[in-house]
Amino acid sequence: MKKGILIIIITGMLGWAIFDFVNSSEEGNKDASDSDEEVGLGIGDIAPDFELKTFEGEIVSLSDYRGKRVMLNFWATWCPPCRAEIPDMQKLYDNKDVEILAVNMAESKDTVAEFVEDFEMTFPVPMDIDSDVMETYQVQAYPTSYMIDSNGRIQFLRLGSMNYDLMVQELEKME
Repeated sequence: MKKGILIIIITGMLGWAIFDFVNSSEEGNKDASDSDEEVGLGIGDIAPDFELKTFEGEIVSLSDYRGKRVMLNFWATWCPPCRAEIPDMQKLYDNKDVEILAVNMAESKDTVAEFVEDFEMTFPVPMDIDSDVMETYQVQAYPTSYMIDSNGRIQFLRLGSMNYDLMVQELEKME
């Protein structure tokens, strides 16, 4: 009698373990497929969308550039490393198949317009007046750059300035 009860208990435990394993595997697969479209800031995540006005008054959003490779750069006119990388960003924009969004951090329209003219920048310069996008992208230092592939996924993150060769190297890794 005791053997029969023991066999029933062991069989029940084994059945429960198999049931639990199968269900946890299905949930894991479900979570993995959900994370394929997860918006976030990690490598491989969909970059968070935003909408900002450029200093010229044009409204741009990151999703407008889906299907294209994008360098998303956060910068300020007073930042020496930002100033140093702007010419390389312009060269990249002129010579490679890439869109650049150079998000300026809460400076006046006149200050940015003068800077853009002095540095002969031809790519869009959205203004993050309220620092909302900066907070979304958790910008801690200037410059901060994200390389985003044509599917809208983050492929590279850099805190600090980049030179032209590094920009090209990271760009060539993306679709």
